[in-house]
Amino acid sequence: MGHAHNHSPVDYNRAFALGVGLNTVFVVAEAGFGVATGSLALLADAGHNLSDVLGLLLAWGANWLARQSPTRRRTYGWRRSSILAALLNAMLLLVAVGGISWEAIRRLIAPEPAPGPAVIWVAAVGIIINSGTALLFLRGGERDINIRGAFLHMAADAAVSLGVVVAGILMQRTGWSWLDPATSLVIAVVILAGTWGLFRESLNLALDAVPAGIDPQAVDDYLSGLPGVAAVHDLHIWALGTTETALTAHLVVPNRTDHDALLADLSHELHDRFGIEHATVQIERGTSEACPSGTGCEIPPARQ
Repeated sequence: MGHAHNHSPVDYNRAFALGVGLNTVFVVAEAGFGVATGSLALLADAGHNLSDVLGLLLAWGANWLARQSPTRRRTYGWRRSSILAALLNAMLLLVAVGGISWEAIRRLIAPEPAPGPAVIWVAAVGIIINSGTALLFLRGGERDINIRGAFLHMAADAAVSLGVVVAGILMQRTGWSWLDPATSLVIAVVILAGTWGLFRESLNLALDAVPAGIDPQAVDDYLSGLPGVAAVHDLHIWALGTTETALTAHLVVPNRTDHDALLADLSHELHDRFGIEHATVQIERGTSEACPSGTGCEIPPARQ
């Protein structure tokens, strides 16, 4: 039996601390300004931004948990928490899309006055803060869907703030009250398009599907093509977390005796070719005991 492990989730503590700090200050300032001016729009937006702070805290906690060492009870540590956090963040974003759409439809039916200058200026500050925070997680989202969830939260909020600014200015100049809800609906569609992929991928990982970017048939073909391997069965590929992939497989090797060299070579190749960090492989001789009739692993002559 062979195995190989490495690679822990990247430490994003500084990025999360900065993002949470900036957005918390903004939420407090926006709520205070809303109370001082009596603006329900600012108070509502402050509540929405508070949900994004909670989303960042959720992703931050999962990133921290995923980097904790395994224990006897939790032999893989808390890696899967990053998958669950990404799934929950995706669900929160979908709920936010529903809320934005509902409010936009309501305002299309019953138009409201254009937002005042104070609302537009606060939204402009929100664009800067949310865009800056999103950029902190831009690169990490390529390989970690938990970080991608944090990025989408902040990018979505920046888009909402941009819609408030653009629609507010145009409404003040044209008097077209439908611009604000129409812009909100367009933004909701854009957010939905980005969030749906996150939701689908995180749900698949939570259900132990093969991670996106790994072709299970290509892995099977590689293992089957190794010298001396007559058959491959019980092949499983799944995500331990949002950054690590595991594999287990049984290889039937009737004649080859250098099993240690075979396991070392395939472990490196699985990592380099497919990004599989944890490979556990069982070698079988192909006897009737190891491959009972009807299991689908009956053995042809070994390839040379």
